[in-house]
Amino acid sequence: MSLPLGTLDGIDETGPRRLKTRKSRKGRNVLIAAAAVVLVAALVAGGYLFNLAQTFDSKTEKIVSAFPDESTRPQKVQPAGGAKAPVNILVMGSDSRGATELDAVNGAATDQRADTLMFVHIPADRKNVYAISLMRDLWVQIPGQREAKINAALALGGVPLMVQTVESIFGQRVDHVAMVDFEGFKGLTDALGGVEVNVGIPFTSTHGNHTFTAGVNAMNGEQALGFVRERYSFADGDYQRVRNQQAFMKAVIAKTVNAQTLSNPAKISSVVTAVSPFISVDKGLDAATLGGLGLELNGVRQQDIAMFTLPTRGTGTSADGQSIVLTDPNAISKISAALTEDKLGDYVAANNFEKGN
Repeated sequence: MSLPLGTLDGIDETGPRRLKTRKSRKGRNVLIAAAAVVLVAALVAGGYLFNLAQTFDSKTEKIVSAFPDESTRPQKVQPAGGAKAPVNILVMGSDSRGATELDAVNGAATDQRADTLMFVHIPADRKNVYAISLMRDLWVQIPGQREAKINAALALGGVPLMVQTVESIFGQRVDHVAMVDFEGFKGLTDALGGVEVNVGIPFTSTHGNHTFTAGVNAMNGEQALGFVRERYSFADGDYQRVRNQQAFMKAVIAKTVNAQTLSNPAKISSVVTAVSPFISVDKGLDAATLGGLGLELNGVRQQDIAMFTLPTRGTGTSADGQSIVLTDPNAISKISAALTEDKLGDYVAANNFEKGN
């Protein structure tokens, strides 16, 4: 015989049905408690991530006019079917901040020059990251100006002209721009608790008089700053400085993506707080955009990141007596084609550039 649902608790309270009800309620209580813990954890994490985003967005300098006139730019090809598109980011490193940088980020001519240039390419499959260093003395045609060292584009027309110059070299559209002051490397290194950099050529820096031996060197912020700035100690000057900067960035990436850093909210917060004031970004490169890219790249590890220098034909002298770096049109053509087909990885593998050049 069936009983109304409401009478179940009224039957023998000492019998097995009562025990089953108590177990059921206990199970529900455990589930509710677990759900509450998950909810609180989510709220705490959400608040933490929100604070990180607020820190980045409020402390970074915004580049008001980052891009040249649309009529001068390569067109962005949107993939069909909602697939992701490759992303190109121009990263510029500078040794100084102040009024001249404010002019540059606002699109005005300035006396500031970019000491470091990297064209960062993230393919559509988000399985790798490629960074191509461009020598600052590379002799190129500055659009609407004259032939000059590539870093002069910043002085002649601010960030938009630098973007236009790089776009004209590769025939590729730059999606985002970031300017990083070398002083930020100091804060980043210290926030990470130091980094271990593999030094290829031993030297003593003229910036801070730091001595670096061949092999792995543990560096604090001051040492890292001296390491990435140095060029006078090397026979090939900027070539080795670029290699050193790539080695430093690899060390930073290795330290950033390891479990000790990713599982330490205080360290991550410290890194964002320390670096943000030394970064200028285009208006579209905010914390939400970076966070989205970060999620898409969550499977990328240090070995999936390739950094190499744009091949050149060595050094020479310009008509007006400047020491310059000569472009290699054949290499540029091959890289441009690889970027267009989103197969830069094939070019890197074919030239054994996985660990640089």
